[in-house]
Amino acid sequence: MRILITGNMGYVGPVVVAHLRATHPNAELIGMDCGLFANCLVTDGPTPETLLDAQRFADLRDITTPDLRGVDTVVHLAAISNDPIGNRFTAATDAINRGASLRLAACAAQAGVQHFVFASSCSVYGLATTAARREEDPVAPLSEYARSKVATEQGLAELNASAMTITCLRFATACGFSPRLRLDLVLNDFVACALATRHITVLSDGTPWRPLIDVQDMARAIEWAVWRDAAQGGRMLVVNVGANGHNHQVQALAQAVADAVPGTSFTTNAAAPPDARSYRVDFSRFAELAPRHQPCVPLDRSIAGLVSGLRSIGFHDAEFRTSARTIRLNTIARLLAEGSLTPELRWAWRQAA
Repeated sequence: MRILITGNMGYVGPVVVAHLRATHPNAELIGMDCGLFANCLVTDGPTPETLLDAQRFADLRDITTPDLRGVDTVVHLAAISNDPIGNRFTAATDAINRGASLRLAACAAQAGVQHFVFASSCSVYGLATTAARREEDPVAPLSEYARSKVATEQGLAELNASAMTITCLRFATACGFSPRLRLDLVLNDFVACALATRHITVLSDGTPWRPLIDVQDMARAIEWAVWRDAAQGGRMLVVNVGANGHNHQVQALAQAVADAVPGTSFTTNAAAPPDARSYRVDFSRFAELAPRHQPCVPLDRSIAGLVSGLRSIGFHDAEFRTSARTIRLNTIARLLAEGSLTPELRWAWRQAA
């Protein structure tokens, strides 16, 4: 089994690579990444890419069918991955997240790839104040990032690829420690604030809902999708990935982090306007389809892993939101300022070549 993992040098990729290497040691694992966040490692020791059989460096927008010859499965993680970046770089977000993703899938089908696993997002549901959202419910994306995920799902459904099994995993909000840690995610941000300042400022009134999933459980879900039989959910499957017990209100997350880091307080903003990103998600279909790959990392373990990981690297940066490379927008801004990156989020040297 030859598995190509795009975006392997991001936040989720290193955890996925480690999991697949541990559970399927004989699989041939190939990474493909442009290296935009390659220097965002927070851990010492061997880089996560040492677990791969090969690492390719390429911009997703430049992939062609020959690049995928001999690949059995594509795990597609590569994307402009959060709302602040997506809203600032709307054209690049659409070009990468939707355009290049659909081109990748078309090339995969032409190359004879058997499985295509797409990392989508529960953010496609937008504001959902009533019942927990199921897969058949209407989507209401509120950001460029979420809109790109909806458009890619729709394009994959329309793709002429009858021989390729396609799995769109609508992941809950990611959390947990990774060698290329992101601190621009709600739980990770709260833990960083607790360790650096002993205070968490919740910008909303605390009542919005967020479903969470640890990166370790994301890797388990991807493992299931890599080997999913088309009879198990259909050739084209869109499924919410998380657990019904992991829908949390934001103030409960802040309280859990405060309990885990003694001396930490938190405040909410009762005067804040309603958070348009509040939603709960129903994960029953995933529970039915993948009973052996259900999330098994509870909230307290995700927090403990973040606390332990951040302490192990001596984290104490109270200004991490505006300076640290663990905030992906900061990394992009630095690369743009030094001229290494173009406004299209391409490496400048490629434009000059």
